[in-house]
Amino acid sequence: MKKFLVFFLVITIVVGLVGCNKMEKVDSNESTTSIKDGVYEGVGTGKGGEIKVEVTIADDTITAIKVVSHNETPGFDTAMETLTESIISKNSLEVDGVSGCTFTSNGFIEAVTEALTAAGATPEMLKKIDVTSSSGVKEEVTETHDIVVIGAGGAGLSAAIEAKAAGADVIVLEKMPMAGGNTLISGAEYAAPNNWLQKEEGIEDSIDLHIEDTLKGGDNKANEELVRVLAENALAGAEWLRDEVGIVWEDELMFFGGHSVKRSLVPAGASGREIISKQLAKAEEMNIPVLLNTKATALITDENGKVIGVEAEGENKNYTFNTNKAVIIASGGFGSNVEMRVKYNPDIDETILSTNSTGSTGDGIVMAEKIGASLVGMEYIQTYPICDPLTGTLLYYDDARLYGHTIIVNKEGKRFVEELGRRDVMSMAIKAQTGHVCYELLDQKGFEASKLQENHGPELDYLYKNDLLVKADTIKEAADFFGIDAVELQKTVDKYNGYIADGKDPEFNKRSLPSTVEVGPFYILKATPAVHHTMGGIKINTNAQVLDTEGNVIEGLYAAGEVTGGIQGANRLGSNALADITVFGRIAGQNAAK
Repeated sequence: MKKFLVFFLVITIVVGLVGCNKMEKVDSNESTTSIKDGVYEGVGTGKGGEIKVEVTIADDTITAIKVVSHNETPGFDTAMETLTESIISKNSLEVDGVSGCTFTSNGFIEAVTEALTAAGATPEMLKKIDVTSSSGVKEEVTETHDIVVIGAGGAGLSAAIEAKAAGADVIVLEKMPMAGGNTLISGAEYAAPNNWLQKEEGIEDSIDLHIEDTLKGGDNKANEELVRVLAENALAGAEWLRDEVGIVWEDELMFFGGHSVKRSLVPAGASGREIISKQLAKAEEMNIPVLLNTKATALITDENGKVIGVEAEGENKNYTFNTNKAVIIASGGFGSNVEMRVKYNPDIDETILSTNSTGSTGDGIVMAEKIGASLVGMEYIQTYPICDPLTGTLLYYDDARLYGHTIIVNKEGKRFVEELGRRDVMSMAIKAQTGHVCYELLDQKGFEASKLQENHGPELDYLYKNDLLVKADTIKEAADFFGIDAVELQKTVDKYNGYIADGKDPEFNKRSLPSTVEVGPFYILKATPAVHHTMGGIKINTNAQVLDTEGNVIEGLYAAGEVTGGIQGANRLGSNALADITVFGRIAGQNAAK
């Protein structure tokens, strides 16, 4: 009996000790865990408005990030996937934003930070993870394709689709983490003479008039043969985008400055998202690979100077792409390369912001020049008149001006330029005003007719938040918000409304006068010019073949889009770019595949 009791007591003590040890272990974990495990919600503000996320935390570690909702531009939203991978792999918010996606990156990180705050934590409380770097040695990869396209913007994708349709094996290289380039962030309006909407509205137009407008708008510095190809094929390009690629065009036209008549088609949503999303879908349908984060670095030539391939760098690979047929350069202009801008035009320095994608750094131009390609018009750099004074971003709010509904004034409340004038003329006029800014006034009926809330609601939210746009019941109240001379502004409005009644603007000869400005509430936007388009680039012929400095064709090399020069002259008319990239992108793809 005594032995049994002793045994029982021993067992009880051992079990008790084990239990105590277990409890101490739990308590120890709790004491070393700074953040309570769970799923927490956070909200940030991106370019498209609110970004909402759910962040899962376990053992002081971010184990998952789910994007619940957002309204970021397709393509730019991939930045959130990239950042999610970086944050989770490092368990830290000290990560680099995604190039070209600053607003989205900032908004996403803001949302994750807010989720940590909801957990009662700060980023510093996350468990430190030692991320050891790899050897840094990249895998060497060699591939052969019929055609390599450099650049996945509107021109590059047009070229790739046409080349593939002609039976070629095509691959597209894009250095940015998203496809689209400047096309994606543009309004993507498309100048097409004799289009179907003009016929419905009874607007008389012609190919010759489009050529005349383009040459005149470019100060007669453009290559007339290239301009003729542009104008003669613009309508077919718009129909191809509609019928073959699936682009939806709105049932309305825009009247861009410098054009004699209203001839510019508008894509659904008045945004390049319609163009790029449909082109990417078509490319996927046709099994055309698009390699993102893959930067072309050099053109490969044979002993005769023919281009036979491309060298490129990926995140973990070095590529050699050999070609059976050709390389097509469609890598865009150099509007975001300040050093290159200043080299060719010292006036366009770092003090001038840019509307361009951060990928617009002139890489294709440099590569082509290194193998003897001729460049043309590099000094011609265009600014866009209505841009964000804080970032340089082109403002879609400007649609209202293109529909003819706005009055543009200075700080003194006076008009100083035709609202539908050439972009360069308007930009220089704005730079000459107080503060180098202008103010765009719009009334409620113009606001509704321009579909600003419908098409660009997130941008409006951004503008209100940053005091760049005001909505007020009276013109005086709106003027006072920006310190504009309200008395003079009212006089200007009254005078302008009189011009509407007379059907003529004797001051600035505004070429479209659709409506008065008199129905409240009233809106005023503050804006400034920014670099928008580089007219210069690689010299091509009408077949989109690249020419050398002696005027000879460089075999195996084609180019299309803003990377080329000679098509727009000294200045580009609004909506000519989409026609340009489509027409010459198609020509490059068709000819390269032969």
